[in-house]
Amino acid sequence: MTKKLSIYLIRPSKYDDDGYVIRHLRGVLPSNTLACMYGLTLDVKDRKVLGEDLNWHIELIDETVQKVNVREIIKRSSKKDNKSIVCLVGVQSNQFARASDLAIEFRKNNITVLIGGFHISGSLCMYPNPPLEIKRLINEGVTVIAGEAEGKWEGILQDALQNKLKPIYNFLCEPPDIQFTPLPHTNKEYLKRFISSNYTTLDCGRGCPFSCSFCTVINVHGRMMRFRDVGKIIDLLKENYYKNKILFYFFTDDNFSRNKNWEAIFDGLIQLRNKEKIPIEFMIQVDTQSYKIPRFIEKANLAGCKHVFIGMESLNPKNLQSVGKKHNHVEEFKELISTYRKYNIDTHIAYIIGFPFDTTKSVHEDIEFLKSELGPEQASFFIMTPLPGSEDHTQLKQNNTWVDSDLNKYDSFHVTMQHQHMTNNELMSAYKNAWASFYSSNNMIEILKRVSRENYWEVFMKCLFYKNSIFIENGHPMLEGIIRLKDRLQRRPGYKIDTPLRHFIKQIKDNFHKMKLWTKLIFEMEEVWLQTRQRSILEQIVIEKIQKYWKAPKQWRELRLQELKSVYCSAILDIMKSTSNIGQGKRLIIPSCFCLWLRKYNVFSQSLTYSRKPFIHFWKTTKRQIISMQISYISIRELISTMIQESLLFINFLCFFLSWLVPHLFRNIFSRRLEPV
Repeated sequence: MTKKLSIYLIRPSKYDDDGYVIRHLRGVLPSNTLACMYGLTLDVKDRKVLGEDLNWHIELIDETVQKVNVREIIKRSSKKDNKSIVCLVGVQSNQFARASDLAIEFRKNNITVLIGGFHISGSLCMYPNPPLEIKRLINEGVTVIAGEAEGKWEGILQDALQNKLKPIYNFLCEPPDIQFTPLPHTNKEYLKRFISSNYTTLDCGRGCPFSCSFCTVINVHGRMMRFRDVGKIIDLLKENYYKNKILFYFFTDDNFSRNKNWEAIFDGLIQLRNKEKIPIEFMIQVDTQSYKIPRFIEKANLAGCKHVFIGMESLNPKNLQSVGKKHNHVEEFKELISTYRKYNIDTHIAYIIGFPFDTTKSVHEDIEFLKSELGPEQASFFIMTPLPGSEDHTQLKQNNTWVDSDLNKYDSFHVTMQHQHMTNNELMSAYKNAWASFYSSNNMIEILKRVSRENYWEVFMKCLFYKNSIFIENGHPMLEGIIRLKDRLQRRPGYKIDTPLRHFIKQIKDNFHKMKLWTKLIFEMEEVWLQTRQRSILEQIVIEKIQKYWKAPKQWRELRLQELKSVYCSAILDIMKSTSNIGQGKRLIIPSCFCLWLRKYNVFSQSLTYSRKPFIHFWKTTKRQIISMQISYISIRELISTMIQESLLFINFLCFFLSWLVPHLFRNIFSRRLEPV
C-alpha cells in the first residue's frame, strides 16, 4: 500500500547548439504552467481525495534555473511504500527533445512519467494519429496528456496511484470552465531563483478569438475565450502581497484586451492601489486594436500597467493578410504606440521575419521604418517557425514541403523551413541584422530620449539585458537569464562528453571571451547613458548661463577653458546663495563643502560630459603611440587625468544605475510594509 506520494513537477529546458542544457544562475520570467499545476496539485492534496493518511511530497523543478537531479529522484523513488510521479509540464516543441530524454531516463528506472504541454496538445489537435516522436514515448510507457488539466488532474493522479494510467489522455474537446478552478499558486522558494523574487505570472483568461495561421494557441486553448473569476483574482493578488510581497505580474493571457473582465480587473487593481495602498504593477499582451477600446488604456495606466506586449508581427500588409492577421492595420500602428505612450505605458513589439512576402531588402526597410516612424520602447524579433499545432505546420506537412526534423530548433530563432525569396543564410542574416539595428547605440539613445524619467532605468535595463542575450549569450532574450551555467555531463545524446580538464579549459576560454564582450557592452551603455541622462542641477544652471551669455552659434565646446570655469564657478555660487524648489514645497540646500567637492573632484565640474568620444580618441591615440614606440609623445599628466576622469565617470554611472536597480530588485524590502488589519 502506498503511504507516500512524491510528485515532481518539472519544466524542462532545451539544448543549445553545442548540445548543453540551457540553464542560468538566475532566471527572468517564472513559469505560469508550473504555478498552475502546483495550485491544482495542492488542491487535490488539501481535499484528501486520494486518501486521508496519504503523505505528500510536491517538488517544483524549473530546469532553466535548476539542475534536474535524476539520480536523487530515482533514489527516493526506490524507497518502500513510496510512489513517485514525474510530471513534465508545459513542454513546448523546442523543449520536447530534452523532455523526451528525461522521460526515457526515468522510465528506464520504472518511474511513472506524465508529459503535457503545447507540443503534445498541438500535435494531437491537428493530426488523427500521434506523430513518431510522441509514439516513441508512449512505447516507452510514458503517459501523454493533451489539453488542460483543470477538472481532470484528480482523476489522472488517482489512475497513477492505482497503476491504471492510460497511454493517452486527450481533453482537447473538453476545454474546462476556469472561472472557479484553483488559481496558480506562488512558491516562495521557487521565486528566489529569479532576478526579482517579487515578480510572478498569472493567467486571467485563456483562448484567443483571432485566427492567425502561425499560432498554436487557437488550436490548443481554443478560440472561445474563458475567464477566471475577478473576485478570486483580486483576492489572490492581495494574498500574494501580504504573504510574499509580490508587486509585479505578467498577466499571461494571449490577448488581455479581449478578456471580457478587463475593466473589472482594472477597477479591482485601482482599488488595491488607492484604498489599500498595495502598489501592484503589471505587464499584459494585447492586440493592435486594443487602443480603440474605450477607457482601456486610461484604466490600464491607473491600475498599474507599465508595459504592453503587442503582436505587430509585420509592416507589410500582404504578409499580414497571408497569415490571417487581418485585424492588424499598418496605417494605425503609429497611433497605437503614441496612444500608449501618452499614458506612460511602454510598448514592446513582437516582429516576425520570414513571412511569405519578406525579402532581405524589405525587412531592412521595415526595421528602419519601425525605428524612425513608430519608435516602440522595445522590440523582439522572431524567425517564422511552423510550430506543430499551427495551420502553417499542417499545410507544410500536407504539401510534403521540407521542414527541419529537429524539434530543438523550433524556438523561433533558428531557420526551420525554406523561404521562397531568401536562402536560409539570408533569412538568418536578416534576423540578426534586425536585432543589431534596433538595439544599436543610436537607436537606444533615441528610445531613451523619448521615455519618461519614471521609466528611464526600466527601459535602460531591458536594453542592456537584450544586448547581453543576443550579442554575448547568443540566445533569445525570452529564453535567457543571468549567468549561463553549463553542466559537463548534461549534454544531448550524440554529443561527446568532454573530460573534466577539457571542459574546464573551454569554460575558461568562453568566460574570458564573454568578459571582453561585457566590458565593451558596459562602455557602450555608459555612452548611451551620457547622451540621455537627466542633467544635474549644476549642469542645468551652467547650460542656462551659457545659453544666456553665448546665444550665437558659438557652442559650449568652443568656449575657452577659463570661460567655462567662470560659468561653473558662477553656477556653484548661485546654488550656494539660493535654494532650489524640489517637488511639492520641499527645498534643497546645497552645503558649501559639497559645492567645493563638486568644483574639485567631480568629473562634471570642469566640463559638460555628453559623450565618451574624447576619451575614446585619447586612448586610441595613446595605443598607436605605444605600438609605434613613440612613448615620449605621451603626456603623463594627461594620461593620469584621463584615467581619473574615466574612473569617476564610470563610478557616477554605476551609482545612478544601482540606485535604481537595487530597490527595483528588492521592492518587497524597500516598499512600505503593510499588514492586514
